[in-house]
Amino acid sequence: MKDDIDRLSKLFLEFPGIGERQSRRFVYALLSKNQEYIDSLSENIKKLKQRIAQCRSCYRYFPADGYDECPECTSPETDKSLLLVIEKDSDFEAVRRSKLYKGHYFVLGGLVPIVEKSTPDKVRINELVSQVKKQAQNGLKEIIIALSLTPQGENTDRYVRESIEPIVAQNGIKVSNLGRGFSTGSELEYSDQDTIKNALENRK
Repeated sequence: MKDDIDRLSKLFLEFPGIGERQSRRFVYALLSKNQEYIDSLSENIKKLKQRIAQCRSCYRYFPADGYDECPECTSPETDKSLLLVIEKDSDFEAVRRSKLYKGHYFVLGGLVPIVEKSTPDKVRINELVSQVKKQAQNGLKEIIIALSLTPQGENTDRYVRESIEPIVAQNGIKVSNLGRGFSTGSELEYSDQDTIKNALENRK
């Protein structure tokens, strides 16, 4: 049994922010559950990959239902003049809860470490450039970079700006950041609705 515990603990270690102690707690918590719970958990994990797809435009995950683009990317009500660049799907959820932003999204998929030679392997920069080019032809007026106010977030901000600069300059697109409301070290995912609202309204 010990080997089984170790193997499952190692799998939980791949979850964001989970250390060895937490991963083993997860395993022991599962051992305390009844078989019905275990079966339900296992079945839902299997269905996750089958029923959830990644949008080909913004790269966020969504219930596919046979489509390759998410509702936000295809809806005629989405403001085509705005593009919000975020790090991860949980940031999308945080912004959507604020009910203030109505434009397009783009999920970078990570941040660029301060010292990193293979940057395109860390974030979807090539995909972002392609998407900006495409949306520039459809009325894009402003790109809002909404990344964590950490050294890696600020480094990624600079990298994104440098990468899209030729398209932005050619098409007269404004590039802005979230404004007042976010303090140094803040992460979008953990911000409340009022903070996000203030940051969007005071972007600069």
